Amino acid sequence: MQQSTSSRRRTLGTGSIALSLGICLGAGQIVATQPAVAATPVVTAAAMRPLAKVTQKASAKSVKYGASIRITTFVANPSTGKKVTSGMVRLQALRSGKWQTWQTRTILKSGAYTFSFKPLVSGTYRTVFLGGGGVRAAVSRNNSSVSVTNKGAMVLAEAARHKGALYKYGAAGPKRFDCSGFTLYVYKKTTGRKLPHKANSQQKYGRSVSKGSRQPGDLIIFRSGSYGYHAAVYAGANKIWDSPHSGARVSKRKMISGNYVVRRLV
Repeated sequence: MQQSTSSRRRTLGTGSIALSLGICLGAGQIVATQPAVAATPVVTAAAMRPLAKVTQKASAKSVKYGASIRITTFVANPSTGKKVTSGMVRLQALRSGKWQTWQTRTILKSGAYTFSFKPLVSGTYRTVFLGGGGVRAAVSRNNSSVSVTNKGAMVLAEAARHKGALYKYGAAGPKRFDCSGFTLYVYKKTTGRKLPHKANSQQKYGRSVSKGSRQPGDLIIFRSGSYGYHAAVYAGANKIWDSPHSGARVSKRKMISGNYVVRRLV
């Protein structure tokens, strides 16, 4: 009796399976497909360690421009409640949507470390523990938002607003200025401080600051001997905003002399 085509295909299929497996099948034996066995995950000792508990505290929520602030980070083992006394910790600042590392330090035996720095702009900060002491790496559970009161920047913005204004002797704004009239107007608008309309008299106002500690927004009085003959606003990078002389306009330019005093009004 002739085998049907489908029967021959089944027989050939079984034989092909047997040959591919390198085994011999007897009459009546059936090839059975073995169920897949899931691989047992390997749990390492490192994976069993708990995540570190990282918290931080800022010394203030608001600081003046140029002032220091401290952020202290604390690291503990949440399983035992004990402090973690080894490992590295980083201070990071959020800038343009990305976390940037500012400092990396070794955690102290107290289980904490205090970062001290001078923020120039308002921002958000966090600390990152890199792992060690029986716990895994983790990010601080709370961030610190610090606001920087930058009146110096306000002074510069007001000074720049009058760029191109013509010099006029005896004028104190808002469209024409002489040198002391320019500084008088800028500081009154930004700080509320009223200065006399004379460069020599203005050097007696505000807090005296060393040349090495000058900051953008400080008042600069250029002198001949001890007499103040020209007033300007320090713009940073060894430059000033001022209303120079007749025929000139308000502009930012290089310092004109090394004989000057610095006064801080902000």
